[in-house]
Amino acid sequence: MNATIYSHFSHLPDYLAHFAHFSANTLPEHGVYLLYDESGLSLAKVGEKGRVQVDFASGAAQYRRTKGGGELIAKAVNHTTRPTVWDATGGLGRDSFVLASLGLHVQMFEQNPAVFALLQDGWQRAQMLPETAEIVSRMVLVHADFAQIAPQMLAQHARPDVVYLDPMYPERQKSAAVKKEMAYFHELVGLPEPQADDNLFQAARQIAKKRVVVKRPRLGEFLCGVKPAYQYEGKSTRFDVYLPFQAA
Repeated sequence: MNATIYSHFSHLPDYLAHFAHFSANTLPEHGVYLLYDESGLSLAKVGEKGRVQVDFASGAAQYRRTKGGGELIAKAVNHTTRPTVWDATGGLGRDSFVLASLGLHVQMFEQNPAVFALLQDGWQRAQMLPETAEIVSRMVLVHADFAQIAPQMLAQHARPDVVYLDPMYPERQKSAAVKKEMAYFHELVGLPEPQADDNLFQAARQIAKKRVVVKRPRLGEFLCGVKPAYQYEGKSTRFDVYLPFQAA
């Protein structure tokens, strides 16, 4: 576990108790930590006010759910064909939530215990709200390294139509709030080693039935230096689409 859970309560909910040692009374002396209070679980940093939380009900998630959005990612996964999607880099779950809002079924994989705990907490809170309960019911969370567990998953499930990747990368020209969020995450999980990205990319192309979709900054390098079959480009983000190995 990369962070301690500091709780305002004497007990954590059952779905969080397995993921971290926590102290009910003592904050860490420095660095990031998980805070569980009346608003749920969030990632905080000693000496700073900002928090990072998985929130499927308000903010950007609410806007995209009620006002539209996500058209580019929808095109990238070819959502009109109703594909099954495995999100190999769950993170805060935002893109998976957009896909689930479009009616798609998404399996989300997250290997970091602290990030997975944040995801579980956000998913649990969204389940309690009428406006998001149906959407998150189409999202299944898996606590595992996708590259390692993928062969085992295939023994139990059909191959997904799409594998989605959003590898962590440094971003420029972001708002102060987003920069702080990324800084917290970098401190929590670190940047992936090149070999980890390669393992993830190779596993995705071996497993996907129809396509692998990789999210990148618009001017960012290709993942692992591999040119995609085609792209969907927006103002700040693009989606690179790769064919699976057997179809390449």
